[in-house]
Amino acid sequence: MKKNRAIAVLLCIFLVLAGVTYIDIFGVDPEGGGSASDIKLGLDLAGGVSITYQVVGDEDPSATDMSDTIAKLQKRVEGYSTEALVYQEGSDRINIEIPGVSDANAILQELGRPGALYFISQTDSEGNQNYSSQMVQNPDGSYGTAYVLNKSIDELMENGSIQVQGTDVSTAQAGTMQTNMGSEFVVSLTMTEEGTKKFAEVTQRAKDRGESLAIYYDGSIISAPGVNAAILDGSAQISPMESYERAESLASTIRIGGLRLELEELHSKVVGAQLGVEAIDTSLKAGAIGMGIVIVFMIAVYLIPGLASAIALLVYVALVILLLNGFDMTLTLSGVAGIILSIGMAVDANVIIFARIREELAAGKTVRSAIKAGFDKALSAIIDGNITTLIAAAVLLLLGPGTVKGFAQTLALGIVLSMFTALVVTRYLIYAFYALGLKDAKFYGVAKEHKALNILSKKGLFFGISAGVIAAGFIVMGVHKASDGDALNYSLEFKGGTATTVTFNEAMTLEKANAEVAPLIEKITGSAVQIQTVQDSEEVIFKTSSLNVEQREAMTQMFMENFGIDEKMITSETISSTISDEMKSDTIIAVAVAIVCMLIYIRIRFSDIRFGVSSIIALLHDVLVVLAFYAAARVSVSNTFVACMLTIVGYSINATIVIFDRIRENMRGISQKDELKEIVNKSITQTMSRSIFTSLTTFIMVAVLYILGVTSIRDFALPLMVGIVCGAYSSVCLAGSLWYLFRVKFVPKKSE
Repeated sequence: MKKNRAIAVLLCIFLVLAGVTYIDIFGVDPEGGGSASDIKLGLDLAGGVSITYQVVGDEDPSATDMSDTIAKLQKRVEGYSTEALVYQEGSDRINIEIPGVSDANAILQELGRPGALYFISQTDSEGNQNYSSQMVQNPDGSYGTAYVLNKSIDELMENGSIQVQGTDVSTAQAGTMQTNMGSEFVVSLTMTEEGTKKFAEVTQRAKDRGESLAIYYDGSIISAPGVNAAILDGSAQISPMESYERAESLASTIRIGGLRLELEELHSKVVGAQLGVEAIDTSLKAGAIGMGIVIVFMIAVYLIPGLASAIALLVYVALVILLLNGFDMTLTLSGVAGIILSIGMAVDANVIIFARIREELAAGKTVRSAIKAGFDKALSAIIDGNITTLIAAAVLLLLGPGTVKGFAQTLALGIVLSMFTALVVTRYLIYAFYALGLKDAKFYGVAKEHKALNILSKKGLFFGISAGVIAAGFIVMGVHKASDGDALNYSLEFKGGTATTVTFNEAMTLEKANAEVAPLIEKITGSAVQIQTVQDSEEVIFKTSSLNVEQREAMTQMFMENFGIDEKMITSETISSTISDEMKSDTIIAVAVAIVCMLIYIRIRFSDIRFGVSSIIALLHDVLVVLAFYAAARVSVSNTFVACMLTIVGYSINATIVIFDRIRENMRGISQKDELKEIVNKSITQTMSRSIFTSLTTFIMVAVLYILGVTSIRDFALPLMVGIVCGAYSSVCLAGSLWYLFRVKFVPKKSE
């Protein structure tokens, strides 16, 4: 790279950094659109709309029907936000909380009345028209067909024109279908076993009469497709649809209209954040301080390459903020976990590269040759580590429940950007600095020769320590299970509890409620409390663990005595967990599939299944150790628990891949037992600086968050810090030893 080009590269990078940073701060319009303040925040950070529905016509709905309705509603509202929550309130109410929005009426209008969908024959048994069509002008000026009922729903029910209802539909999905005219958008329906029989009869009659079959939902006919043939197998398609969006909208409406229970709105309100402004401010401050420390550390340790990585890291953060807006993501505490992990991986890629450059300089290469060789030799480790984690993120995004998807989105975004900044931005910066005259090896550092650590000789000790910690964790969980009924300290999200709504005599801020009210409630309940304020109201909602009669009475008395609240202004309802059994099973399945996919990728890339099995065992070790910490320290297991565990999984697998990549490189046909042992010890020693420095920089980010954060953030940061240390330990002390044992025990065939 010539000097003029180097200046142009630096100028270009700094202009991009300045431009993106400007947009992050001020946005692209006078209203601040596209700025950091415009990023959608979750319920925990910013609040949203809370809608309460009540079951219609069934005073005592069954637990199965309520559970089924909640599960289907959860899938529906995830279309607004992956962080939306649905949970039961009392015996016949369902509460929906959607973050990032403030217009409850718009949500209500789009959702309509869940469980109110019917399939209506065009004519009754006497041949009278049940509905008629008319031409209407659309908002865009075009004309279309609208259908109007000629009779009431109750009359149609009585005369037999409604045989099939939403509950007879098993699934409804948008998709495409190939025809002679090309591809067209469709809605595919699958009926239940009972619905299949009804649908066959209804469509046979419509086919014989040459009629259409209207789909009626919440007061209007939303579609009236013609019937070309009797549908005998319960599988039907509505086509053609104008667009995929229209097909998805119709499919989604059919799904929500097919709930077992019919619901009506009881009330809606805009609720404040669960963590509040203080949590956001402290998180931003912690992030800035942590980034500052990491930048100083990188420059101090790696000199010119460290400076390049510091600039690249600033570019990375600026781009993350920009693209969070660009992809319309909702940021929650779980999302923050994904960003923290991706920052750690961004630093990790740079550390791998810089260590390689130093090794090449120590081998006697020129600075320019060392830079090129450093990037080339680090490429496989960076790609394998990041793609392995990206595979996990993709699987979690496809199969995981809403809160897991939010984590997976930010993690995937961070991984892609971290690879770009490390392999492109950092590379161009280093070459530019070199072209501008910084060519002395002392500006880049020269690796010192270190005697290989004999890690394998201590493998028995390391295995014993790990087994002891994991066993102790299970013992502690068993003791808690026997004494308290729960192995872990499950929070409201997992166990449910009691929601107490209090109307104060004057508006109460979240900060004031946390400072003055929360300690009094915790004294009565002995557990943490979640607080939400209600916009334009004096109402405050206090969510606690399940309260017995005495505790409810004590709560009421406390509010009356300390805040002068009228007893009539205090109401309590039992609420279910926000993390349903289906969400738990979806998470477990998603994680299991992710592990299998990572195992397959490692098997393909390393041509040795032992690498994959060893990495998965090390990963499970980290999860079990952190689980033991949760049990022993009684840290609250909340919705951030899943994000914490997934962060540790991603971090651990990436660290292990780096060591395995070096083992693979150093092997070069080595097969004898003694030589193999030397190779493993040498590889671990060579990557030791990477293991320590990456763990240290990521630990710093989380530690500052723990020091400055509010209670909920500390409950998230503390086990994450344990996981980071544990991940470094398992990668260095366990993974290589496990692979060595498998390699010796199961000797590879010559083809391997």
